[in-house]
Amino acid sequence: MGETSLLQTHSLSVGYSKDNSLFEDLNLNLKPGELVCFMGPNGIGKSTLIRTLAGLQKPLAGSVSGIDEKKIAVVLTDKISALHMTVQELITYGRYPYLDWSISLSQEDQSILENAIATVQVHHLLDKKLFELSDGQMQLAMIARALAQETPLLLLDEPTAHLDLNNRVAIMNLLRRLARLEGKTILIATHELDLALQTADLIWLTMPDKSIKTGIPEDLVLNGSIDEVFQFKGFDLKSGKVEHQSYRGTKIKLAGEGPVHLWTKNALERSGFKVSYVEGVEVVVNSREWIANGKSFSTIHDLLHELQSS
Repeated sequence: MGETSLLQTHSLSVGYSKDNSLFEDLNLNLKPGELVCFMGPNGIGKSTLIRTLAGLQKPLAGSVSGIDEKKIAVVLTDKISALHMTVQELITYGRYPYLDWSISLSQEDQSILENAIATVQVHHLLDKKLFELSDGQMQLAMIARALAQETPLLLLDEPTAHLDLNNRVAIMNLLRRLARLEGKTILIATHELDLALQTADLIWLTMPDKSIKTGIPEDLVLNGSIDEVFQFKGFDLKSGKVEHQSYRGTKIKLAGEGPVHLWTKNALERSGFKVSYVEGVEVVVNSREWIANGKSFSTIHDLLHELQSS
C-alpha cells in the first residue's frame, strides 16, 4: 500500500448544528490501496460522516482535503425512485459526469462500462428492471455504477445491510479485490463486525467522546477498544465465540485437529461440557469418526448422546 494520503481531514467536526455535533476534531487519512471499515453502533453518525467526506454535506468545522469531489464515487443507502430503469441504464449513469451536451458514449466510455460490468459480474442482470432485483443484486449494480465513474476513492454506506451471508461475503471480497488489484481506496461504513475483522486493512472506530480511533483489526480487538464500543454480552471477541456455561460438570479430554476438531469442540461446549486437553473423558477425533468410551461414532450428534447418557 502506498504511504501518500489520498484524502485527509483537518480538525473536522460533523453533524447538524454546533449543539448537535456527531464527531469532533477528526484528523484522519485514507491511503491508496486501503480497504477501511468505519464502524460503530447504529445511529452514531457514520452516514453523516460519509456524506461530509463526499462533499454532500458541509462540515460544522474543519476541512477535508486531498482529492477533488469529482474523483469520489459514493454508494449511499438512499432509495432509487426510477425503479423501471434497467441495470444497464443505471450503470451507464456512472459515465454521465464525463459526457458532453450530446450525451453520446465514446468507445472509451463503452470499454469502461464493460470493465465495470465484468468486475462486478452482473452481465446476467443488465436487462432486468431495478424493481426486479434482490437487495444483493441492487448493491452489485450500484457498485458497478460507482466503478464506471473510474474514481480512485469509493465511499460506501452500509453496502451489506439486509443481505444474506453469501451476498455479504461476496460484496466484501469484491471490495477487497478492488483495493488490492486496482489500488482503489475504499471506505465502508458498516456494523458487520465479523466481516470487517477478517477483511479490513484498517478500522475507523467511533468512540463515546465523539472521536474516531484508528488501527488494524487485530490491535483493536486485543487492546479492548472494540469491546469498549460494542459492549458485548456473552460473546468473547478474542476467541470469536459465544461464551458457554459448563453446566454438566464433566470434563472432556479432546484430541484431534482441523475443522472437525473445532466443530466438535463447539458442540461439546454448547452442550455444557468443559473441554480440557489435559484430563477428562477422552474423545478422539479423526477425519470423519469420533471415539469415546471405547465406541466409534459417525456423527457428533451420536457422540453427544453417548456422553450425555454416560
